[in-house]
Amino acid sequence: MSDTWTLTEDTLNQLLDWLDPNRESAGRRYEEIRRRLTQFFVCRGCFEADQLTDHAIDRVAKKVPQVADTYVGDPALYFFGVARKVHLEYLRKQRTTPQLTSPPPLPDLNSEEAEDDYNCFEHCLERLTPDNRRLVLKYYQEDKQVKIDHRRELAVRLGIGMNALRLRVFRIRAELQQCVMDCMENGLGRNGLLDNVIP
Repeated sequence: MSDTWTLTEDTLNQLLDWLDPNRESAGRRYEEIRRRLTQFFVCRGCFEADQLTDHAIDRVAKKVPQVADTYVGDPALYFFGVARKVHLEYLRKQRTTPQLTSPPPLPDLNSEEAEDDYNCFEHCLERLTPDNRRLVLKYYQEDKQVKIDHRRELAVRLGIGMNALRLRVFRIRAELQQCVMDCMENGLGRNGLLDNVIP
């Protein structure tokens, strides 16, 4: 979905002017629209919700000079019209691009064998490198908008982009889940056998 056009200060200012003549009100509207667009993509199961939101906003900003004078109604509706198109493009790309397979789900820790499952999970978590263990635990902290902000801060602290962060966590989680599944299949979570069998 990448293209060569990038958002500049001038185009951002034009976008904000279109949202509201008062710059402070425009800033609040922009943040609210951005939050709702991210929710739009998250609710549709998009792994790259932040990136898709940026892409939709960039497209709107690029069109503002052509539509601002003639558009009638709430500008937020225009954003969501563009977001729907971006989502359709994303779905088409998903169908034509080989995807990473989703790691197997973690076991249901509410089952009768929860203690065994939990032993496997704890052991496999300990087998991760300290950096990977910290990263995966931090990544899944918080909820809703706080979670999104938390992940952005985490990416900044690591000096990587959101996509790179997601991919890194995906790989760690896949490794962790495979370890848990192997452990459970071999019955190593039962009766504290893990400490004696798995190095």
